[in-house]
Amino acid sequence: MDLPRLRRLLGTPELAWLLDRVRRRLEDGRPLDGTVTLTGATDHQRAAVARLLGRPARPGRSLSVPLPAVDTVLRAGGASPDGLAAAVTALTGPVTVRRAQEAATAAAWQLALAELDRPAITDRPELAAWHAGLSTSGLLKRLSGSDPATARRLAADTARVLCHLPADGLTLPVLAARTLGDAHALDHGRPPAALVLSAVRALAPGTDFPNGAEGRRAAWASVGVALDELSSRVLVLNLPALPTGPTGRLLASAREDGEPYLLTLRQLTRLPPEFTHDGRTVHVCENPAILAVAADVYGPDCPPMVCVEGNPSVAARLLLTALATAGCPLVYHGDFDWGGIRIATAVLRLSGATPWRYDTPSYLAAVRNGHGTPLTTGVPAPTPWDPSLSPTLAEHGLRVEEERLLGCLLADLRRSGTTGTS
Repeated sequence: MDLPRLRRLLGTPELAWLLDRVRRRLEDGRPLDGTVTLTGATDHQRAAVARLLGRPARPGRSLSVPLPAVDTVLRAGGASPDGLAAAVTALTGPVTVRRAQEAATAAAWQLALAELDRPAITDRPELAAWHAGLSTSGLLKRLSGSDPATARRLAADTARVLCHLPADGLTLPVLAARTLGDAHALDHGRPPAALVLSAVRALAPGTDFPNGAEGRRAAWASVGVALDELSSRVLVLNLPALPTGPTGRLLASAREDGEPYLLTLRQLTRLPPEFTHDGRTVHVCENPAILAVAADVYGPDCPPMVCVEGNPSVAARLLLTALATAGCPLVYHGDFDWGGIRIATAVLRLSGATPWRYDTPSYLAAVRNGHGTPLTTGVPAPTPWDPSLSPTLAEHGLRVEEERLLGCLLADLRRSGTTGTS
């Protein structure tokens, strides 16, 4: 190739439009045949085409250039023995065929999505919509900066984390270190955290997680992961803990005074108390006002209580599991609304756990007594412990806050404290 001659023939500013047209044809994978036309051509552009093809400049409003003729000129004159396509590549750089590039890109995205085809994901029906939506929602592309290679690594990281969920009282840094080798990989703002958290929310369909930090905390807690050891806490009263070890002694001291106590996840995992079944039922409530009034009224004589304070924290889940394992009967009461139903479902899955005035007759009695207010939020959920409760709640469209039933609950606590049974 005679590059200096080629530049004089085809690489002038007046023929830049011709180079651009030919290059676009090459990128589209089209043959270099036929004619390209420029409307409103200048005299200089007409003269440049005339020099290239060795013919007189032609007048008119448009300028037509037969591409086979250009190819012949370049080959015959030795400026580009391999023809027009080679000349354009020499003057403008390598050409990538768009269709081939698009096919390669599509294949790369399929490889990225294939990283999520693992049993920890495909065997969970609640993740089916999330899994299918990743190819259309744009979340994976956005988090990866539209780079398929980055997306593949991100998808693989997400799959590794989901293989370890639900966890059993892990903190987020520990989960990140174990699965991704970086204790900060799941920090807020990091792409893996956003993608994993979107899957975690999908694992709890219908749950109305709040916005912001509190929503992230609740979502992680729903799969047994705490943001840290100290902020995950559970409110308790008079728990049946042996006075051994630091945590056990603290609980025994609080029980002696009948005072509520906040247990942290750190205490439950690093210095776990030893629980014993003392014959009394552990009453689990949703709202702290119930436990606070019970402590005010009954003090040390109040039966053991646990308050989950809305969506159970990791500390609450771990504590309730430990109490159930120790043989302590658990009873649960909460708000009669869809959020309360979901909290009840999590608690009543535990061995030996039963409802505490949390069934259809109790709901209907509360409604008859005028305790209901319009139920306007939340998504209906089943009530496996009492299949009629969910449709009854939906039919009446009224929620009953736990605090409205405080008198009944306190009476139950008094009887339980006297007889040892609920």
